[in-house]
Amino acid sequence: MSDLTAIKAAARKAAFARRKAAFDSQRPGAAGHLAQVLAGYRGVPLAGYMPIRSEIDPLPVMAEAAAHGPVAVPVIQGEGQPLKFSRWNPDAPLRAGPFGAQVPEVDDFLDPEILIVPLVAFDRAGGRLGYGGGFYDRTLEQLRAQRATLAIGFAFAAQQADTLPLEATDQPLDLIVTEREVIDLKR
Repeated sequence: MSDLTAIKAAARKAAFARRKAAFDSQRPGAAGHLAQVLAGYRGVPLAGYMPIRSEIDPLPVMAEAAAHGPVAVPVIQGEGQPLKFSRWNPDAPLRAGPFGAQVPEVDDFLDPEILIVPLVAFDRAGGRLGYGGGFYDRTLEQLRAQRATLAIGFAFAAQQADTLPLEATDQPLDLIVTEREVIDLKR
């Protein structure tokens, strides 16, 4: 295991513990700030995510956004590949996808202009520590090469880290939204 791999593993372990504690003690309305941010983008193609384990839940905001425009969720295509995004709505039937996340039963792919990005940890400079597969980094790089794409990290405030072990391939976030605040990092 390389030094960077070991450092990232230790950072993930600590962040997972902070996230779990925040998840266990959360109050209703954790997505309130996210709803406020997205209200300014009604109708713009959006990708959220189906929360797993102790991730903060974007589903209420995604359901609200779906009343105004297309909303999708990520579908993993395979190791080393960017994500694709399949149209989602609150009542659509789902099936089990990789890593335990639910995906639409019928694929109807679209290219989002806004991504709500799950994460393990973040820093106030827009750095993001994910699960280690690089899916969102590859996807954001690909989408940003085609057009402006807004990446919104959605997390509990407790997931903030002072510093993160980042690599050149790590894609920065434009906004970080927690249950407590909105951190605007648009460059």
